[in-house]
Amino acid sequence: MGNCLDTLHHHRTQEAQKAVVGAGGMTTLQKQMQMQEQEQQQQESPVMKLKNAGLMSFKDCPDTDDQEKEEMTRSALAAFKAKEDEIERKKMEVRERVHAQLDRAEVAAKRLAEIREELEGLADPMRKDVTSVRKRIDMVNKELKPLGLSCIKKEKEYKEALEAYNVKNTEKNQLVAKLKELVGESEKLRMKKLEELSRTIESLN
Repeated sequence: MGNCLDTLHHHRTQEAQKAVVGAGGMTTLQKQMQMQEQEQQQQESPVMKLKNAGLMSFKDCPDTDDQEKEEMTRSALAAFKAKEDEIERKKMEVRERVHAQLDRAEVAAKRLAEIREELEGLADPMRKDVTSVRKRIDMVNKELKPLGLSCIKKEKEYKEALEAYNVKNTEKNQLVAKLKELVGESEKLRMKKLEELSRTIESLN
């Protein structure tokens, strides 16, 4: 774009110089402008000169340049429109996927809310019986404690009573044995006495 402006400026400067020369000679301003152009041309690189030369050649045939520019513009616009269409299509695809995800998430959230309500409202059908049995267990535990203490106490007493019973039973057995011994001895003595008395009576006859 800068090269085009420079070429246009150079062309206009030459036309102005020609007009001044035609009017009767070079002015001071014309000389200064000519010197500046010469310095600029000396500072330009070979590449810039080639570019300027190309621009001048294109300028010589403006119809071809306009057609190429128009074709480039149409091509650029078509490429831009194609890109925009592709972006819009992808955006619509992403939007559809997002809506689908949102719909699924909404359905899942609704179902989870229903499940939570069911859990909160879930009643134990045996709750009344369970509560009654638990209360009964607590009562039995309270009753078991003193009974356990009483059992320990009774067990101790039972052991003592059993020990005493065993002692007395042993003593009884000993006495019974003694009684049997005495009865047997008594029977022997009486039988012996009876025999003696019987012999005495026989001797008197």
